[in-house]
Amino acid sequence: MPSETSRIGYITKMYPRFSETFIVTEILAREAAGEEITIFSLRPPVDPRFHPELARVNASVQYIDRPLKALSVWDALRQASLHPRIVAGFTEHLDDFLAESADDAVQALLVATQARELGLTHLHAHFGSMATTVARLASLASGIPYSFTAHAKDIFHESVDDADLEKKLRDAAFTVTVSDFNLAHLRERFPGASDGVVRVYNGLELERFPVTPRPTPVGPLRVLAVGRLVEKKGFGVLVEATKRLRAAGVDIIVEIVGGGEQEQALTAAVERAGLDPVVHLSGPRPQHEIAQLLRAADVFVAPCLVAADGNADGLPTVLLEAMASGTPCVSTSVTGIPEVIRDGETGILLSPGSVDELTDALSRLAAGEVDVDRLVRNARRLIESEFDSQRQAESLRSLTVAASSSLLEEVA
Repeated sequence: MPSETSRIGYITKMYPRFSETFIVTEILAREAAGEEITIFSLRPPVDPRFHPELARVNASVQYIDRPLKALSVWDALRQASLHPRIVAGFTEHLDDFLAESADDAVQALLVATQARELGLTHLHAHFGSMATTVARLASLASGIPYSFTAHAKDIFHESVDDADLEKKLRDAAFTVTVSDFNLAHLRERFPGASDGVVRVYNGLELERFPVTPRPTPVGPLRVLAVGRLVEKKGFGVLVEATKRLRAAGVDIIVEIVGGGEQEQALTAAVERAGLDPVVHLSGPRPQHEIAQLLRAADVFVAPCLVAADGNADGLPTVLLEAMASGTPCVSTSVTGIPEVIRDGETGILLSPGSVDELTDALSRLAAGEVDVDRLVRNARRLIESEFDSQRQAESLRSLTVAASSSLLEEVA
């Protein structure tokens, strides 16, 4: 009988990355289930802020050098030459390597070499862009199967190359995506290459998001929004709705947590509307602080929309965290969000970009016209049944064992 303990190489563009908490949660759950993981980071981290959960990750991190000089390319080839399987795979798939950038091709050789030396049985990447390019090439060279998780920008953005994504889907042992909407989209868009695509929801460590009793709100309606300050998050809609609510005499305070390219534009919009006293852009916060903010908020708003470049959220992790925490949620019918925000049942669902609908929803919440207890009770029940990271880890383990059976026999 082969061992079912997979040795997995996680390939990421950058690790750790402040905004990618879902990867850390996934790795922690898989390690807790007994899987052995090595992390390959294609770029060094550039953000000094870290989440406390990173200290709980046991996996070693291998930072893969970029080929900045001809000598480093030669060194990569020399290391690969010590492994006949990699030499054969590289030679057979030389056209695939030559079709990619020098960075990706050389880093893939380095990953393939290290993966073979470490006895890894599977490679997994997050996002169907650079990390999956490297995973695919490393798989072709090493013979180690690969998979990847497709999220949002790597599917919907106008810059996505359909031919490139199709070959990644075709060659992967399996592909995970994070919502039923994404699954249907990929199957419709790539009918000949999407048989191996499965939906596995991102998971949460539920014990980190306990439901706390909520007293009847007194004073202003405390609104929380969290995310990168980019167009697809729709925070401009929230600012405009707040302006209307204030003009109508509704007592409201809004905190927007995150950083990004629209920070200056949003700050200017807040100032023009005279909302400085009530709308606060507080910058990025670590996960444990987000959890505290969720418990203190009267409502969580994720006013997502489809950006002009086609970019859209898949299924925001922080929305799941808010639902788990017992915070009533308002969001929009973008991609997979209606799978969790079921209007009037687990939250309030709006049309994307509608200032009118968001203004009305927040007005009703402020007036006590919404059965908040029912919404949060149903939301928590849904998160417990579908979004537990232990359940996610078991699904990924089963898929990986099936994909890597031949290599598991080698190391048994």
